[in-house]
Amino acid sequence: MSYTYDYPRPSVAVDCVVFGLDLDEDDLEILLIQRLKDPFAHGWALPGGFMQMDETADTAARRELEEETGVTDVYLEQLYTFSDVARDPRGRVVSIAYYALAKLSDHRIRAATDAENVAWYSIRKLPRLAFDHKAIIDTAIERLRGKVRYAPLGFELLPPKFTLSQLQRLYEIVLEQQLDKRNFRKKILSMEFLVDTGEHEQGVAHRAARLYRFDRRKYLKLAKQGFNFGI
Repeated sequence: MSYTYDYPRPSVAVDCVVFGLDLDEDDLEILLIQRLKDPFAHGWALPGGFMQMDETADTAARRELEEETGVTDVYLEQLYTFSDVARDPRGRVVSIAYYALAKLSDHRIRAATDAENVAWYSIRKLPRLAFDHKAIIDTAIERLRGKVRYAPLGFELLPPKFTLSQLQRLYEIVLEQQLDKRNFRKKILSMEFLVDTGEHEQGVAHRAARLYRFDRRKYLKLAKQGFNFGI
């Protein structure tokens, strides 16, 4: 049986805010593409595109991210739905936005499909952006800053093995505030899911610091028992 609809149907798009952490520059970065086609041809924008009829929003977001940037296998979470009537000059387009967390060393970015270039940009030095993508980024930054305080999302931005100083810098960069070193280490080391690897960082002029890793299974087990993560 086929049905007809009495109401116009808007197009549905997905847009992805991909965060990466550059510890060498003490900077939080966002992955942007340079658009190949109009509207906003040659302008910078978030990776994304239109959802196809046979896929979910989550599937579309991962597909567009891989097609336009080469980025795969990242933490991805739905952020918000942007539905301003005039947000897209092509017509009525609703965007389901996502934010993702990527380890910079894990991904070799490449531009493809309708992107002519792809690059990481500091959140402090973003170019002029297409559509309402600046508003989407602002919303994603606010969400990230709120959530890293009560969920261990930050580990998604770090290498598999990291020092306590790197972990502290992560939180200071994301939250844009200084943290007391002694209190931070005391609190983070009391969390049983942070594992000492028995290794030390290599190639440093100063005294080599211990390397740790995040034990996700142990965290999930603790969370089920009512453990409350908080920074």
